[in-house]
Amino acid sequence: MNMDPKKIRRLLIAIAIGLVIWFCPHPDAIKPIAWHLFAVFAATIAGFILQPFPIGAVAFIGVTVAALTGVVSVKVAISGYGNSTIWLIICAFLLARAFIKSGLGRRIAYLIIKAIGKSSLTLGYAITLSDFVISPATPSSTARAGGILYPIIRSLSSALGSEPNDGTGRKFGAYIMQIEYQANAITCAMFMTAMAGNPMAVELAAKTIGVEITWSAWALAAIVPGAISLIVMPYLLYKLYTPEIHEMPTAKAMAIEELNKMGPMTRMEKIVAFVFVGSLALWATSSITHMNATGVGMLAVAILILTNVLTWKDVLKEEGAWNTMFWMGSLIALAGALSSSGFIKTVAGMAGAAIQSAGLSWLAAFMILVVIYVYSHYAFASVSAHIGAMYAAFLAVSVAVGTPPLLAAIAFAALSNIMIPLTHYGGGAAPILYGAGYVPQGTWWKLGFIMVTVNLVIWLGIGSFWWHVIGLW
Repeated sequence: MNMDPKKIRRLLIAIAIGLVIWFCPHPDAIKPIAWHLFAVFAATIAGFILQPFPIGAVAFIGVTVAALTGVVSVKVAISGYGNSTIWLIICAFLLARAFIKSGLGRRIAYLIIKAIGKSSLTLGYAITLSDFVISPATPSSTARAGGILYPIIRSLSSALGSEPNDGTGRKFGAYIMQIEYQANAITCAMFMTAMAGNPMAVELAAKTIGVEITWSAWALAAIVPGAISLIVMPYLLYKLYTPEIHEMPTAKAMAIEELNKMGPMTRMEKIVAFVFVGSLALWATSSITHMNATGVGMLAVAILILTNVLTWKDVLKEEGAWNTMFWMGSLIALAGALSSSGFIKTVAGMAGAAIQSAGLSWLAAFMILVVIYVYSHYAFASVSAHIGAMYAAFLAVSVAVGTPPLLAAIAFAALSNIMIPLTHYGGGAAPILYGAGYVPQGTWWKLGFIMVTVNLVIWLGIGSFWWHVIGLW
């Protein structure tokens, strides 16, 4: 089979970037092997962005090239696949599969709609709350938005006579699609297990600056700014992009009808609910129980298998989990080796010295770095690629200029998700929600810029105050 010419060009560009860096002169403070490793890393990140192949394949090829060229050993190259953080996210993917398979995710959403879905505004809050409730157990934002909530909001839109291509989209569908996209990004930022790239940021923080971010520490830091964003967002969108339908008398009836079709909670749903609540409790109390987060995830999956909620075929067919293992494991191996080589420390020190020579305080420098980091997402079609390309570097520079390490690590990790809504390609849920055809691209970008800016102000303003209260700085 012939390869797509566009993909060939993308592949050649990625290779060219690696070769140019490989043969370029480098600072004396950086060892040649570290520079060559950086060349392979840069080419891999370029491959993530350009995607001549799926991201998992690009990552595997990158780590293979690193091993074959001798910049890392084979042992180091494959070390990322055994990383405990990766296995945590695999377990969370499987828990998400149980949510979808059992129907518990849909039931939760319909129960919330039944309770508060009386108008377009309250329905916006209902969808937002639904995303929030199930987010800690669904590390695939695509699965959460596309597999659980999209079918619900699409059905609601049709029931209200709001279709994308007949001039009725603004009645309700356009508004609710934007609600879910914005809510999905905020909830991704609130929990370590709410988005596939989050554990990678955790691992990069450990390897780059030696800081451990626990599940509970992340949740505690994000809960206040996240909750405020979730409260502000539906109302602000309602004012900025007001749906033509205001009252929603049929939403409650529709939710009741769907719940009646589902009937009483099944045995499978009850088991998933028990495992979900138990996992959250154990993750949140890890400082007391001393149970490892990955161990909790493994226990959850084991219970789901033992109770036949998940079959072994379900486990093997969970493509998202195994794809994540390949790209995240490869990237963690490369990033860890790059950090161990002294490359990141040297470059961060040079950048930090340049910033300090400008006379900026650590707080001012941190704010500037965050703004650059967030709005650079216009150049990325993948949050994971953005984290892989920029998180470790920006984190290291922030710490070099005096930012408290745990503050920098959590802030950059959480804000990696807040930036998702900038574009119609900024996250995994975008192809589904934008692809529904309700919101024009120009409007999507305008609303995205406004909402990301508002959330950034909330997280850096009220969030910074909260982070000071809990001792992050």
